[in-house]
Amino acid sequence: MSLMDDETKGKVKEALLEMEEPVHILIFTSKDNCPMCDDTVKIAKEVSELADKLTFEELNLESSKDIAERFKVDKTPAMVLLKGKDRNGSYMGIRFFGIPSGYEFTSLLDSILTISHGNVGLSDEAKEYLRNLDKDVHMQVFVTPTCPYCPRSVVLAHHMALMSDRITADMIEAQEFPELSQKYQVMGVPRTVINEVHHQEGAAPENMILDLIRKA
Repeated sequence: MSLMDDETKGKVKEALLEMEEPVHILIFTSKDNCPMCDDTVKIAKEVSELADKLTFEELNLESSKDIAERFKVDKTPAMVLLKGKDRNGSYMGIRFFGIPSGYEFTSLLDSILTISHGNVGLSDEAKEYLRNLDKDVHMQVFVTPTCPYCPRSVVLAHHMALMSDRITADMIEAQEFPELSQKYQVMGVPRTVINEVHHQEGAAPENMILDLIRKA
């Protein structure tokens, strides 16, 4: 059974016409304790069927440990977006942990398109600062599929990752990973955690997230 109706497929197909360079999605799944793995693969399959420049590949976390280690994937379901036609494409620091459904489906589409055409929606000041980072930054944005404000935070984090190879930006579906939600005291979403210790509640603007990165 398709996860998207015909109307949604039509809109997604039209949006993906903006793709310029190919994008490849690596999906890591597991047979154990991963109730959303199958639907995550279905989402990638259905979306990839709507664009010639979009491909996907499913990998088992346990049997593909070397590839998982390359992208530091330790939980499933996980999506890693690469610029290119296969797993050897350029790693852009953009990952999804948990199913990108509901409002987060728009975050997935935005990331695909932004990787493909490279038009990052950040200020010139932010771009310059992020290009010159000299330390690694790990951004984790906790979300739920029903949160209308969460995609704004995920998109911002992913755009920042595209500006610096020192940034890794993750969408994390809070309900699928309760142990992480508890660890980072996620009481509401979106919640952005930077380098484990700095955090921001709500869909904060660019300048507030930049201030957190400076602190980190």
